[in-house]
Amino acid sequence: MDSDSDIPNMVEVYTSQGHMRANAAKLKLEAAGIPAMLSYESVGRVWGLTVDGIGEVRVLVPERYAVEAEGLLEEEEPISDEAQE
Repeated sequence: MDSDSDIPNMVEVYTSQGHMRANAAKLKLEAAGIPAMLSYESVGRVWGLTVDGIGEVRVLVPERYAVEAEGLLEEEEPISDEAQE
């Protein structure tokens, strides 16, 4: 049996600067039954850098869940400056 056939193709469905929003997106997907994982450069996490793409965190899901995952994440309303005041 070919072990590569058991590994799903992962696709990016969300990207953020920093872990907080990416982790929230991952948790939302997992709550809906969609497996998700985070992908990021370790230096951004270790040093807390978020410049020039270093702190970029990508949320990945198996390809077969991509459309559903994107739909769920689009439902989230962005936080406006007014809501933060």
